[in-house]
Amino acid sequence: MADSVFTKIIKGEIPSHKIYEDEYTYAFMDIRPLTPGHVLIATKKQVDHLWDLDDELYQHLMSATKKVALRIREVLQPPRVGMNVEGFGVPHIHVHVYPLYKGLESTMRDYLAKPDQKTTDAALAEMAKKLAF
Repeated sequence: MADSVFTKIIKGEIPSHKIYEDEYTYAFMDIRPLTPGHVLIATKKQVDHLWDLDDELYQHLMSATKKVALRIREVLQPPRVGMNVEGFGVPHIHVHVYPLYKGLESTMRDYLAKPDQKTTDAALAEMAKKLAF
């Protein structure tokens, strides 16, 4: 299997704004965020389908995701922190975690119906600095 874009990011072949890394996962800023502070947590091992992860790696991914979500909540203090595992776009397991600011009356559709948020490398770097462990 050819390296995914996330494998290339994890190997350092493509630049990223890393906020967290451990033996099994790598968390970095999404370049097309739903909201400022949108982070992707990818497994270092390239696996296409979430349900193909062994139990240990699945549990570790969820643990790392929780760490990132708690960090977003602590630093950015949004009303909620959302999580999404949709399985499209990149054939490499990853979880989206992002601050939600609209309030409890909003749904994921409210965010997905918007055109892509525009951001800059400088804005991503600044947010990564705030969220870095």
